[in-house]
Amino acid sequence: MTKKILRVNMKTLETKFEDFPEKYQALGGRGLTSTIVSDEVPPTCNPLGPHNKLIFAPGIVTGTKAPSSGRISVGCKSPLTGGIKEANAGTKFAQMLGRMQIAAIIIEDKNESDDYYALKVTQDSAALVNVNKWANRGLYEVYKEIFDEFGEHVGIAGVGIAAEMLASNSGVAFNDPEGLPSRYAGRGGVGAVMASKGLKFVIVDETGAPGVTLANEEVFKRGTKKLAKSLTSHDVTKPHGALNSYGTSVLVNIINEARGLPQCNFQRGQSEDSAKVSGEAKAEAVKERGGTRPHACHPGCIMQCSEIWTDKQGKNPVGVLEYESVWALGPNSGIYDLDIIGELNRACNDLGMDTIEAGNTIAVAMDGGLLEFGDGQGALKLMEEIRNKTPLGRILANGTEFTGKAFGVTRIPVVKHQALPAYDPRAIKGIGVTYATSPMGADHTAGYAIATEIMGVGGEADPLDTSKAELSRNLQAATAVVDTAGYCLFTAFAVLDIPEGLEGMVESVNG
Repeated sequence: MTKKILRVNMKTLETKFEDFPEKYQALGGRGLTSTIVSDEVPPTCNPLGPHNKLIFAPGIVTGTKAPSSGRISVGCKSPLTGGIKEANAGTKFAQMLGRMQIAAIIIEDKNESDDYYALKVTQDSAALVNVNKWANRGLYEVYKEIFDEFGEHVGIAGVGIAAEMLASNSGVAFNDPEGLPSRYAGRGGVGAVMASKGLKFVIVDETGAPGVTLANEEVFKRGTKKLAKSLTSHDVTKPHGALNSYGTSVLVNIINEARGLPQCNFQRGQSEDSAKVSGEAKAEAVKERGGTRPHACHPGCIMQCSEIWTDKQGKNPVGVLEYESVWALGPNSGIYDLDIIGELNRACNDLGMDTIEAGNTIAVAMDGGLLEFGDGQGALKLMEEIRNKTPLGRILANGTEFTGKAFGVTRIPVVKHQALPAYDPRAIKGIGVTYATSPMGADHTAGYAIATEIMGVGGEADPLDTSKAELSRNLQAATAVVDTAGYCLFTAFAVLDIPEGLEGMVESVNG
């Protein structure tokens, strides 16, 4: 069986499977979504109009037994940056598409009614069903109902209340292994594009899936074995290593020490209070309240860098509190309370919002006098403004730059209209080059110079040295390969240091 593309016309509500074009055979993930956008989307179109398209694509090896390869790419023209956009998440949804041999789902045109639809995809069929009953509701509650109706084995991609407002800060939520809407293709307003077409959810049932066809099983197995060996031996990625023990928030203390952890809307890069929300502090809190750590975003991950964060009573599970989320909703807003951060993160997940953009928006609003820095309860009230779709909520939901201009703030940390992540480019120059040159806007994952500048992975570089064009360019190219293959970006920590791991990654893709 060969790969196929599922094309969905939201105006006519027609779906059809097409043969996977020969010219795309070597592509998957970001390489495929971006190529289809380039080929089929007029560059001057309205991102929320009928000519934009939304593409879902698993990576080349996604759905196989390759370790840490359950990534999904979501691509379109961004309503936030105005340029080509790719957002990426780890989820079993991606693995299911891979095993179903669906190389991409292309959502095109837009529905002219006020109705919302879910796309139900099985091995041999695809159909759109009306889901107005799930509009204007939080995603935690709705995902439970979707699993009740369609079965606990399905994979879900969905958008929330923020996307219903066509807000620029709206992402696509994928379910984690426990069914929580916590795995996000968050950045660039991809959720608004999905909602603008009248599409609320994509529900995938892989029953009867044939699995991924291997071109050379021997080469594939040899490659995945090499890659797995490198991942299980590197200090960052191995079991009981940095990511497995403390999650991505292990970076809080590290970046704070480097004076690159922005505080209070980038006013400074360091605070002693940051230790209160570090990966070490979070891991201890998870243990005390009976949460889950370590935890994988999808089956088959060696690193398992996530957790399931709960409230102090062990209830109201959030999912993972990533480093970027902890920083944006925490220190950058002057908040150093993990429980407040957890509530804010849960609100973002429930509303369908990117936490980086949301946290920066809160910080800019605080800088503009709407709240005092550190006012966690006030920040939670701002999230309710968004939930209630008030005029203030609509301003906030449109992101950092929009909010900053509305309140006359002069320090608005954005590149190409997208908010900066958790690394101050004044203290870590290479990541600044990535922010400035990536077509994505301020996106740390486009070329993660932090790996070399701060962590010494793949060599060493002085973070204050301004000669970083080559480092950023090389990492941006390497990251495009990883995203196209369908591997987690964190596999780069191992393969940049262990040549055999890089060999294994290449062999697995060729297999």
